[in-house]
Amino acid sequence: MSILEAIVLGVVQGLTEFLPISSTAHLRIVPAFAGWPDPGAAFTAVTQIGTMAAVLIYFRVDLLRIARAWLASIRARERRPSDLDARLGWYIILGTIPISIFGLAFKDQIETSARSLYLIGGALIVFGLVLLLAERVAKRDRGLDAVTLRDGIGVGFAQALALIPGVSRSGATISAGLFLGLKRDDAARFSFLLSIPAIVLSGLLELGTFLDESGGDEAGIVGLLVATFLAFVVGYASIAFLLRFLVTHTTGVFVAYRLVLGTVVIALTATGAIA
Repeated sequence: MSILEAIVLGVVQGLTEFLPISSTAHLRIVPAFAGWPDPGAAFTAVTQIGTMAAVLIYFRVDLLRIARAWLASIRARERRPSDLDARLGWYIILGTIPISIFGLAFKDQIETSARSLYLIGGALIVFGLVLLLAERVAKRDRGLDAVTLRDGIGVGFAQALALIPGVSRSGATISAGLFLGLKRDDAARFSFLLSIPAIVLSGLLELGTFLDESGGDEAGIVGLLVATFLAFVVGYASIAFLLRFLVTHTTGVFVAYRLVLGTVVIALTATGAIA
């Protein structure tokens, strides 16, 4: 991998990880458009460590408070119903279980057949329409303080759908939050918090795979480090942008983008223009 490829893919990862447009799809589509080889699922997962670091730093105060409350709730179970931070800690853990199970069960398919451009284009379109439906029917009358165990598990199963490239982890979880009546910015905030364990686990799991595939190639490792660092910088800015944007805007612009991109990807793949 050249430094130019690493720079482009790192910026793409950071920009698209938190926007509801699918980072995994873009890390497959951009190289196809540029005529570069597919960087692979392992590269995608490892660069997500950069965006994970962005979430950890951006939400460091919230995460520290949640961690303290969760640990306290282990010793004092009576705190769980009344302490929002303790509940969020439990919901994040429980919401991570579905993606962990399905990710391990379908690991081979995710790294091979699921990276088909036809599948990615179709997923961009279908789940763009799901996001549009969520916007249309959502009541948006509940805040983060109203999140329940049912919400945590429901959003967790939605996150598992993001194992399919093109679905978008943030898109699926924000859509689920909207269907459950959460406000847009609160749905996005819970989505980001829920993403942390999943991103950490997938990144660490695939790090060994990437190093094995690179065979110790210095250029490949340098490219990975460059891409991961840029994913962190751009990802941090992307989080700040989306949280502000969703306070006063709908997700309509992302729906339109997904529909157009999905259609273009399918058309170009069918004509042999990209592969």
